Amino acid sequence: MKALLVLMGVAAVGALVAVLLLSRAPADGGDGAERVAADSTVPASAPPAAGKSVLLDVEGAVIEEFSGDCAGSGYPYLCRYVRERLLAEDPRLLTRDGLTIRTTIDQRLQRAAQRAIDAHVHRDDAPVATQVMIVPGEGAIRAMATSRGAGDGAALQQGTTAMPYTLAAALAAGLRYDDGFPVSDVYRAPDHAAFRNCAGQSVGEPSHVIFDLEKGGERFVTLRSGTHGAVNTFHMRLTEKTGLCETVRTAESLGLRRGDGTPLRELETFTLGVNEADPVSVANSYASLAARGRFCEPTVITEIRDGSAAPRLFPPRCRQVLDPAVADAVTGVLSEALTESALGIGRQAAGMPGTTDAFTAAWYAGYTPGLASAVSLGDPRGGYRYPLTDVTIGGHHYPRVDGASVPGSIWKETMTEAARGTRETRFTRPDIGRFGGCRDACPN
Repeated sequence: MKALLVLMGVAAVGALVAVLLLSRAPADGGDGAERVAADSTVPASAPPAAGKSVLLDVEGAVIEEFSGDCAGSGYPYLCRYVRERLLAEDPRLLTRDGLTIRTTIDQRLQRAAQRAIDAHVHRDDAPVATQVMIVPGEGAIRAMATSRGAGDGAALQQGTTAMPYTLAAALAAGLRYDDGFPVSDVYRAPDHAAFRNCAGQSVGEPSHVIFDLEKGGERFVTLRSGTHGAVNTFHMRLTEKTGLCETVRTAESLGLRRGDGTPLRELETFTLGVNEADPVSVANSYASLAARGRFCEPTVITEIRDGSAAPRLFPPRCRQVLDPAVADAVTGVLSEALTESALGIGRQAAGMPGTTDAFTAAWYAGYTPGLASAVSLGDPRGGYRYPLTDVTIGGHHYPRVDGASVPGSIWKETMTEAARGTRETRFTRPDIGRFGGCRDACPN
C-alpha cells in the first residue's frame, strides 16, 4: 500500500511538471520570450462570474468579462471600442449586468495580431503600435490589438496611406495608369486657386514647399510609378489636376474618418495624409477597395442579449460607393506596389506604406480579397515633439521609421498567419482596355 501511495505521489508530481513545461512551451513555434509577451496582453479566457456581462467571439466562445469601464481588461482596445458602441446604441446598456455581447472578433486573428505587435514593439517603448483587421464586404472587425495603453486607438496622421484615395479619384475621372506629369523633388502650388475645397474656397498655399522623401531629380512620373514610389510631388500634381474636393469625397465614401469625429480637413496636402485617422477608419477604407468599392460600416457587435427580451441584432450596413472597375484598378496598382516590396505574404495582396512628414507617425495598410488590415505606430505624447527618428523600438535602434519598416513587418507577419490554412481567393483583374496606357497626360 505504501508503495502504491509513493507511485501515485510520483505520478502526480510528474504530471504537475509536465503541465508547467507545456505552459512554458510556445505553441506556435515561436521563441519563449515572444510567447510570454503575447500572453501578457492576451490572457486565457475564463468563465464569467454569475450575473456579469461577457464578451463572446464570432464563434460564441467567451473572450472575457465586460465591466463597462474596461479596468483590468486583457483586451483594452476592443473593450473601449465596444463601450463606445454601446454608448452610441443605448447608454443604459452600460448600467446593466448580465449582458451577453457577441462580437465579430476571431480569437485566432486577435492572437496573431498581438504576437506580431509584441515581436516588434515592447510594452515599455515610448511609441505605441496598434492593429485592426476587417472583413471586406462585411465591415466585421476581426482583431483589435495594441502594444500598450488604455486602448483608445490613437488617431495619427496617416501619411502616404492616403495616396490611394487620390489615385481612385483620378482613375474615376478617366486618367490611365501611364498618364503622368514631369516632376522635380520640390512642389509649390502655382496659385491659391490651384486647390479648392468642397465649399469652393481656394486653399492653395504657394508659399508652402513640398519635398520628396527620396530624391529623384527631374523626371516623368505616372500614376503607376508615382504610387509605387509614394512620390509626394507627383501626388500634389495629381490632386491639382483631379481636384481636391473629388479626392476628399472619394476618401469619405470609402470610409475615411478623422479620429476626433470632425470633418476631414480639406487642405492642399490632403493626399499626403495630414488628417489624423484611427486604425479602424484606415483599415475600413482599404477594405472598401478590397470589396470592389463596397463600403460597410465597421462593426464589432453582432448581437446583445440581456435575458429578458428579444436580442438586439446588428446586421451589416453596406452600400456601393465606387465603380467596381475603378476599385479593381486601384488594387492592381497597390498589388504591384506590394510585390515590389519585401512584404509579400505568399498570396495575392495589395498594400501601401504610410510615411508622414517629419516622421511623426508610420503606417502600413493593405488587404487580400478576404481581409484588410492597418497598422499604426506613433508616440501618444505627440508626433512632432516625439518623432520616429533616432528611436529604439523593440530593442532595435532606428535612425528613422517609415511605413515599410516596423508597421510593414507587423502587417506582413499578421497577414501571413491569418492566411495560413485558409482558401486562397484572387482579385478581379483590372480592365486594361479602360485603364492601361495613357490618355491625355502622356510623356512627350
